[in-house]
Amino acid sequence: MPAIALQPARQSRPRVALAAAVLAVWALLPQSARSEPLSPPAQRGQVFVRTNCSHCHSVERVGESPLRVAPPFRTLHERYPVESLQESLAEGIVTGHPSMPEFQLDPGQIADVIAYLKSLER
Repeated sequence: MPAIALQPARQSRPRVALAAAVLAVWALLPQSARSEPLSPPAQRGQVFVRTNCSHCHSVERVGESPLRVAPPFRTLHERYPVESLQESLAEGIVTGHPSMPEFQLDPGQIADVIAYLKSLER
């Protein structure tokens, strides 16, 4: 009888080891890879900001902005409600420094960018 009791314990050790290994790998992944999947609008917004904004801004959950004075997008919600950017995105973002390009987005792009920025708040 004791041999039968040991058999399940031996079988569960590889499972425990596998679970521990999976957890260790997951913990080593960057936060952006561990977070929940983005909605389709947020995915489109992510593509837009990676294409148009990542040259100066950090547009991910981690990392410094390539241009030191450009705020990381993940911190924008700490400065003001992200929804307040809708009007600026619609009218065209114009800044006082020459290195910032002027953008004017259509309503769909605005919704997508806002959805992505909201996803960074989590």
